[in-house]
Amino acid sequence: MSQSLRTYKGISPTLHNNVYIDPACVLVGDITLGDDSSVWPLVAARGDVNHISIGQRTNIQDGTVLHVTRTSASNPSGHPLIIGDDVTIGHKAMLHGCQVGNRILIGMGAIILDGAIIEDDVILGAGSLVPPGKTLEKGFLYVGSPAKKARPLTAAELAFLPASADNYVRLKNEYIEEELAELPT
Repeated sequence: MSQSLRTYKGISPTLHNNVYIDPACVLVGDITLGDDSSVWPLVAARGDVNHISIGQRTNIQDGTVLHVTRTSASNPSGHPLIIGDDVTIGHKAMLHGCQVGNRILIGMGAIILDGAIIEDDVILGAGSLVPPGKTLEKGFLYVGSPAKKARPLTAAELAFLPASADNYVRLKNEYIEEELAELPT
């Protein structure tokens, strides 16, 4: 197992097909990554006291922190981190024990806290803060600290969400091809 992928209490990250993991990130424990997802430099993800699930064609960009909340008497399930399909998570975002739907764009430096839920087809602006337990409704742009609904997404923005994820699928494929080309023959 590479230095990027580390076991915790006998549980190692699970990677599905065509996943790209940058050598300069660290994924620990109970983490599952869906097909065609990518994790970029300096990402730190700890599935130690609960699990992290990352969907298909999702990209976790540079410097992002992913973590979870442990179980307790007052919160028997804790808060796992669940991230859907076709999600773009911008640089230096922090996601902690929340649920992120499908076709989401999370702006750079955004923070999403325990128990928050982001429904499908949402853009969260750079630097926004989603407080614990808040739900962001489907089809809207949210900005600010705390995040507030700004307006409905346009048709062009809705079309951009899966296109953004697809851009990262193509980019991670280029990285994988380059790594394969560098292998000794």
